[in-house]
Amino acid sequence: MQANHLHEKTRLGPVHLKVSELDRSVRFYGEVVGLRELHRASGRAVLTVGGDESPLVVLHELPNAIVMPRRTTAGLYHFALLVPNRGALGLSLRHLLTCGIHVGHSDHLVSEALYIQDPDNNGIEIYADRPRETWRRDESGRYVITTDPLDLDGLLEEAGDSPWEGLPAGTSIGHIHFHVSDLLEARRFYIETLGFDLMASRDSAMFVSAGGYHHHVGLNTWAGVGAPAAADDAAGLAYYTLVAPTPEELERTTARLRQAGIALEQDGKAWFARDPFGITVRLTSEEAIPRG
Repeated sequence: MQANHLHEKTRLGPVHLKVSELDRSVRFYGEVVGLRELHRASGRAVLTVGGDESPLVVLHELPNAIVMPRRTTAGLYHFALLVPNRGALGLSLRHLLTCGIHVGHSDHLVSEALYIQDPDNNGIEIYADRPRETWRRDESGRYVITTDPLDLDGLLEEAGDSPWEGLPAGTSIGHIHFHVSDLLEARRFYIETLGFDLMASRDSAMFVSAGGYHHHVGLNTWAGVGAPAAADDAAGLAYYTLVAPTPEELERTTARLRQAGIALEQDGKAWFARDPFGITVRLTSEEAIPRG
């Protein structure tokens, strides 16, 4: 592994969201998405999946938060919950269709995905990966990621008659996708400084990861080149979490950020940093992740 690259075992940790009404959001994430409330205190609710005590999503109530129209600012496009198999995705599809909400969907070749929005317009993807050995590469060696029609009937058939009991154990934060105002600036921060590898790209988007995954972070200019940063009092992403496998790998990452002149704020065994578009990442290591 090169010194300026993230370690191959780097992964995403909990996603923290600002919401305008905590009770409403907890109900939505429980009844619609299928997450379980782990605990709640001081205007914050920690959510996970059945059979697990590790936080996945943390909701922070911001009373009277501004709910922005989609694709108007830099910031969260969606965060993605990775379910362990296609049957689990079929169960989610069947359940979402009974909820009476709009469900977007796409076949990306590397994965199959469903898309919904929470009450504050935060985008959510629920997806299942195809086996890694089936992921195709183009002539440049980058993954082919498409937006083909999804086989909805096949997914529903995969679910069979199994009851929906929420998202299953083994669900994780698979990736997160952002609107940014400039892809060249995004490349400098996410690849040249933070240390992700470029896995796929097109004119208005690119996808980066650690360890050869199809993407841990998506970056696009679909809100417009030059899109402004989201306001602090807007609902949306508070911050996302990047987890290094060891404290030593965390130190290597923070050293690269310091060398590039990126301001860091310490929080115990973790560090906060902002990208050029006002998007905040919490950098930590496995040993510092809470387990309940």
